[in-house]
Amino acid sequence: MSHRPTRLHRSAFRLFRPIATRWMDNDAYGHVNNVHYYSYFDSAVNGWLVENGLLAIAESPVIGLVVESGCTYFESVAFPEALEAGIAVAHLGRSSVRYRIGIFRSGGEQAAAQGHFVHVYVDRATQRPVEIPPETRAVLSEWL
Repeated sequence: MSHRPTRLHRSAFRLFRPIATRWMDNDAYGHVNNVHYYSYFDSAVNGWLVENGLLAIAESPVIGLVVESGCTYFESVAFPEALEAGIAVAHLGRSSVRYRIGIFRSGGEQAAAQGHFVHVYVDRATQRPVEIPPETRAVLSEWL
């Protein structure tokens, strides 16, 4: 039997980004389908990296590829709710970073869902792992 993670509070996260649910996010059961949470995770982290000049989607010579992800659900959310993604760095390695992400109802105190994903930084051309760029490492270190 697997171990169910403890539901996290807002204080477990370093920064928050708004998420707009969409009509298409709801499934036949009337709540956001599980697959969309992974999109929320990816959009929250990569949106922040782009906005802060740490990722140029079409040009950066070093990019982060998602190699692992997971999510635990505690309560349903549905369109048209406003959500927030809380982000923190759980582990910072030489070429990888493990993000901890919580999905909150706007202003909510406990995560409706929470999970992780791991970026491995690679050379865009060779797709081989490389060290996390120094400017990115400096910012991610602040999220630990």
